[in-house]
Amino acid sequence: MTMLLVSLGVLSAALVSACGDTPADPDIAAPAPVVAPTVHATYPHDSTAFTQGLVWDAGVLLEGTGIVGRSELRESNLASGEVARRTPLPPPHFGEGIAVQGGLVYQLTWRTGQVFVYDRATLALRDSLPLDREGWGITSDGTALWTSDGSDVLRIRDPATFAVRRTLTVVDGGRRITGLNELEWVRGELWANVYPSERIARIDPASGLVIAWIDIGPLYPRARRSDGEAVPNGIAWDRVGDRVFVTGKLWPVLFEIR
Repeated sequence: MTMLLVSLGVLSAALVSACGDTPADPDIAAPAPVVAPTVHATYPHDSTAFTQGLVWDAGVLLEGTGIVGRSELRESNLASGEVARRTPLPPPHFGEGIAVQGGLVYQLTWRTGQVFVYDRATLALRDSLPLDREGWGITSDGTALWTSDGSDVLRIRDPATFAVRRTLTVVDGGRRITGLNELEWVRGELWANVYPSERIARIDPASGLVIAWIDIGPLYPRARRSDGEAVPNGIAWDRVGDRVFVTGKLWPVLFEIR
């Protein structure tokens, strides 16, 4: 696929309807462009996994899944899609995003006010921390943890206490972008799935401005999806190989994109 640039008028209207954003100041800046990714490779993915978080670490995929009674932290083989290890979350917890930092894996929960902390080497539960709002997405910048809660505000947190250090509002074309979900650092940018849209926002972490939108919906079209909740969700960056992987909830395939 090739890069797709849309007119500013069409893009502005599309973002309002698709991303659920709220008015701010329309005169601040022009909306960011929309681009279509190129698929470099495809890999099998568990079609029963309600993907909420995705991380590439030490040559394997870590994935956090949702739905009460089906939520878990898992480690999978990229080539085969097979799950090598898993740690279930007991009810009533609904698993959300995951992040790796300092030899630990952090997994958010949606509405039960807890962050589970696991040993990265064994995936054994080590601790839990309080969460002051809904958990959606989480990623690490190497020092702090960045979290989303479905609003237009990202919260930068202390890994030891999960206390909020500061916040960042995400804006495009003068509009606040709500629905921020799964998060990932990619080459110094912050990428975010925007629920329930088909797009990933590439965000400047210093200003909160959207640099560009990546439309990944066509990679696995709605007509092929078995569930209305099977929207795009899950971004992982392989820093060593400089590869980006994306998938969705209940998708049977994972894509390496460029």
